[in-house]
Amino acid sequence: MDNIIGFLEYMDWSPLLISLKTGVVATAISFFLGIFAAWRSMKAPTGKRAIADGILTLPMVLPPTVAGFFLLLLFSRRRPLGIFLYEKFSIKVVQSWLGCIIAATVIAFPLMYRSARAAFEQLDVNLIYAGRTLGMSETRIFFQVVIPAAWPGILSGTILTFARALGEYGATSMLAGNIPGKTGTISQKIAMVIQDGDYQTAGVWTLLVILIAFVIILSMNLVSGKKGNQGKRW
Repeated sequence: MDNIIGFLEYMDWSPLLISLKTGVVATAISFFLGIFAAWRSMKAPTGKRAIADGILTLPMVLPPTVAGFFLLLLFSRRRPLGIFLYEKFSIKVVQSWLGCIIAATVIAFPLMYRSARAAFEQLDVNLIYAGRTLGMSETRIFFQVVIPAAWPGILSGTILTFARALGEYGATSMLAGNIPGKTGTISQKIAMVIQDGDYQTAGVWTLLVILIAFVIILSMNLVSGKKGNQGKRW
């Protein structure tokens, strides 16, 4: 027991902190962008909606390394955007924590978008018509009618988005690299220590990830349970 406690005391816990910070920031960005994109998509014509839906959902079906490759081409300091960001604003994306955030956001965003859109599609349109009849503006209807009615689906999507951002590996490795204490996430730490043959450390991080995943699944079940409380119980 003392050996385990001593081992845990000397572990580098920075991957957990980096992963949590990245997951929270990426989820916050995906939350607002996903809801906005889902609502705009719902109001777009069918043809434009199909094109927008395909583009916004694409990172979900692409291998993360492919998405990471495109992000690396986009933000590399040898490319126009990367050069512009660095020379004008001193912003470096490649091999930085900002790269972790961008990679995690791109990969996790489709989950938030799809969840928010599904929640909006299940809304009773009569609620929106009633709001218009009462003279409410479209903005007020969105925040006071649409969001509260779609909140269970949005919350489930937020939890899934956080889980995806927390466990992102492929795109993050290509864009941000694996710099200990800076861009080294839990997933990267596990891969690195396994390559070094340190299965004890890998086991500890794996158990921690399993625990976090269980908490996320439990949260999902609690959200779904509240949503279905009005249904029949067997």
